[in-house]
Amino acid sequence: MQNNVIIIGASGHGKVIADIVVKSGDYLLGFLDDKLLKDDMVLGYPILGKTEDVYKFDDTVKFIIGIGNNYTRKKIVEKYSVNWHTAIHPTAVVAIDVNIGEGTVVMANTIINTSTRIGKHCILNSGAVVEHDNMIEDYVHVSPNACTGGTVVVGELTHIGIGSTVKNNVTIASDCVVGAGAVVVKDIIEKGVYVGVPAKKKQKTNDFRRSVY
Repeated sequence: MQNNVIIIGASGHGKVIADIVVKSGDYLLGFLDDKLLKDDMVLGYPILGKTEDVYKFDDTVKFIIGIGNNYTRKKIVEKYSVNWHTAIHPTAVVAIDVNIGEGTVVMANTIINTSTRIGKHCILNSGAVVEHDNMIEDYVHVSPNACTGGTVVVGELTHIGIGSTVKNNVTIASDCVVGAGAVVVKDIIEKGVYVGVPAKKKQKTNDFRRSVY
């Protein structure tokens, strides 16, 4: 069944989601964006208003958040109770028993293998590989070409950086950042920023949030 979809956020991430929505055969009504003007056009689709306008649409409309910042997505979800859309690119490979939460985006060429659970409002970015028996909690962003081995747990709000690798049987705490190209070879039990090979803690997440998204 074709869904009527509005994307919250019309910047680069939102435009990628727009492409997924259209290629998946759903109907994109347009965007809500707090910075652009109503009736501005993005990729040929209109800005329909601000985020606060979500309640102006009827229950047949589904929304998806086109914002890369994990914390911003969570704030929007906690503030607005609407029907959330899940967007999966047609080229993604998703095993038959994978569970994907509402509002999550699975981008082009992503692989999610068997017995994995993906939480709500996550981002699995282009070319990410999430192996078997993973538990990816809510509001996680797995960046392009990042890879998690089998039986990995990633806590809520954690950001797995571009091209990073997480060894099998590793658990990563909530509210962490794994830097681009890092290799995580043992459990991360304390929130923070982890970089290097092997990944080591660098600084507090609160000091680094604005620069990693």
